[in-house]
Amino acid sequence: MNYRKIFTLLILFTGIGDLVFAAKVDTVETVSVVMNKKIKAVVIIPDSYVGGKEFPVVYLLHGYSGNQSDWIKKAPAIREYVDLYKMIIVCPDGGYSSWYFDSPVDTKWKYETYVADELVKWVDKNYKTVKSPAGRSITGLSMGGHGALYLALRHQDVFGAAGSMSGGVDIRPFPKNWEIASRLGKYAEQPENWEKHTVVNMLHLLTPGALTLLIDCGTEDFFFQVNESLHKKLLERNIPHDYITRPGAHNWDYWANAVQYQLLFMHNFFQKGTKINKG
Repeated sequence: MNYRKIFTLLILFTGIGDLVFAAKVDTVETVSVVMNKKIKAVVIIPDSYVGGKEFPVVYLLHGYSGNQSDWIKKAPAIREYVDLYKMIIVCPDGGYSSWYFDSPVDTKWKYETYVADELVKWVDKNYKTVKSPAGRSITGLSMGGHGALYLALRHQDVFGAAGSMSGGVDIRPFPKNWEIASRLGKYAEQPENWEKHTVVNMLHLLTPGALTLLIDCGTEDFFFQVNESLHKKLLERNIPHDYITRPGAHNWDYWANAVQYQLLFMHNFFQKGTKINKG
């Protein structure tokens, strides 16, 4: 029996949808000192955000050419999951084509420092959050999928879990696409930058079990083969991870579906941390 479908129908017929899911959506302005500019973010807090309780946080990254409002506009059901799982979701503006790097060729682009350091500190200061990797995770789509894994691998003291949806987890096969060359230099001229900044080459940073991972990609996606390769390399290194593939392409139909599994996965990760802390 599909209880979710029945529940949705009840909401439609009774008109109580706004009362059932009352997550609050804030559009906030943060400051990046390292880039000397103000940057917007969408913060979604659950209806249970009262009292002194601290909440775990999922940082949810957009893709190439997107911005902070993509997720809430194109996958609005994430508000339901915020209430259901009692978590905070933060959707930062990661720049049109940042790839979430600190660019080695253009010092104006320092989105690694912004997301993994400045934004996390700002959120922890302004919201009631669990201030440890046990209560902090990161995921995203496409450019944001690569970004989430890249940031988590490099900042395991910040994020305890990471996910990727249709992630460009190996950028090297795409030297002319999505302005990556503007962030790293041309591949033919500065190959070392590409080799250092591609997720598939960063697995040496992991020890088995150090980071909880979920990787998801559709079989019709142009990033499917690089995700398959990443999965195989993780298996070779005995690094535990969840890996999901199903029919689907590089589009919002796929991501709106995929994000529900990502958030359930993150919720389960947070719950595990809560049990450990309680002994």
